Amino acid sequence: MKNLFTYLVFLGLVAGTFATAQTISRDEMVFLTSAWKGERFEDGRPRIPDELVERAAKIGIEEAWVVLYNAGYKNQFEGNWKMIHEDVPVIGRALTAHYMPSRPDVLENIMARGKEQGRSGNHNSWPIQALQKGDVYVADSFGKIAQGTLIGDSLATAIFAKTGTGVIFDGSARDRSGMAEIEGFNAFVRDFDPTFLEEVVLMGLNTPIRIGGAIVLPGDLVISEPTGVLFIPAHMAEEVILTAEFIGVRDTFGYEMLKSGTYNSGQMDSAWTDAIKEHFLKWLDANPDQLPMSREDLDQFMAKRTW
Repeated sequence: MKNLFTYLVFLGLVAGTFATAQTISRDEMVFLTSAWKGERFEDGRPRIPDELVERAAKIGIEEAWVVLYNAGYKNQFEGNWKMIHEDVPVIGRALTAHYMPSRPDVLENIMARGKEQGRSGNHNSWPIQALQKGDVYVADSFGKIAQGTLIGDSLATAIFAKTGTGVIFDGSARDRSGMAEIEGFNAFVRDFDPTFLEEVVLMGLNTPIRIGGAIVLPGDLVISEPTGVLFIPAHMAEEVILTAEFIGVRDTFGYEMLKSGTYNSGQMDSAWTDAIKEHFLKWLDANPDQLPMSREDLDQFMAKRTW
């Protein structure tokens, strides 16, 4: 692996302040994510608590998708990816970038403004300069493969050093073998390609973007599996995680009851009787290690459920 510090210095990632070129205003960010009532980053991006991000790594996409779908969020999943590792999920808060086919006048103006505002390197390094710990770099690069390689192993090293996560690109990446050496890093891309990035320009940084059939806002919670990627609106994160956790522990109880012959599939798959509910609660008391949330959270959640 090449020297990480050299890359960070080269990209200007270790010093300086970052201007707002290509971004929406803080007021617009707050407006678009107004359902979020928690802490925000300085630019207005929702800051989902670290504890929720950590819990999100343990839930399944299918369970989380159902919660979103039932709440009317039907455009949050995208599949059909290639990745470096099948067993390394990418989990975190979305930092978004919107790329478009380039044209000389637009590129010249954007690069000139970036230089005036203190940005270093090519425009495709600017999103990396804005990344923070726990962020996931999510980029709409209009599905471009050849000459659409947003990162190689050098930029991937810098990304992982800043975030500890990975990337989701509706585009491509290069140097797959080199990136595979970065332990803990993963990239969900449309394909891998040996070419260099050309004829692409950054038109939006931390703006709403489209990834395939999904809409992504800055600060959304990103969860992934080999099946695909789910983008959870920040204000839905806690509800989705808690519900998915409950579904998971309920399913574990159900599987155990079916294997033991205590109940049949009809009893488990329909509304539970009071007797089954009581059995479930006693089972939880006997198996506290199966409970991913606090018992207080579980009690509050179950009080709201109709089963």
